[in-house]
Amino acid sequence: MTKHFDKASLMEAESFFRRDLINSLAGYKSLNLIGTKNQKGITNLSPFSQVFHIGASPPLVGILFRPHTVERHTLENIIETGFFTLNHVTESFYKKAHQTAARYPFSEFEAVGLEEEFLEDFFAPFVKISPVKVACTLVETSTMKVNGTVMVVGSIEHIWVEEKGLLADGSLDLEAMGTVTCSGLDTYYTGKKLSRLSYPKPDQVLKEI
Repeated sequence: MTKHFDKASLMEAESFFRRDLINSLAGYKSLNLIGTKNQKGITNLSPFSQVFHIGASPPLVGILFRPHTVERHTLENIIETGFFTLNHVTESFYKKAHQTAARYPFSEFEAVGLEEEFLEDFFAPFVKISPVKVACTLVETSTMKVNGTVMVVGSIEHIWVEEKGLLADGSLDLEAMGTVTCSGLDTYYTGKKLSRLSYPKPDQVLKEI
């Protein structure tokens, strides 16, 4: 049996039900801890599942933020300083990563017990135990007229990857590094590769590579 929702029924549903359903529709999503620091030197760490590829030449990444109608330290720090980091989450610390979403009056690194790390004199902090660390600088922000969601575009300046997860062609073996994925707002998964397929062409049979 399949359950059907039209827009009217969605809008009439309890807000928590609508929030969780809509947040889960995209399926499995990437999970990153974003590290920032304000001008006073206070570091900040927060989990994000709305991080996506924009381009490779030049290397660009995008992040979606909820409307800036309340204090959002991560967004404010990025706008204020122009620097942020992306850090993959693994099974060994996903619960701590989840807890960084709580509102603390001091650094989330300290609050949840994750060690911060500074590399190559980059302004924003990294999560030391993360297997993939990405240093980004702010390129631009834009606010969507439809609902006030803010899109941040960042330029990728540095990447650090554990060697066991870096393939010869530049692809990442996320399973080898134990990168965690998520669905909705609070459900976490470990990935398992089915296969890797050849580039699709109309006159060629797909191959596993």
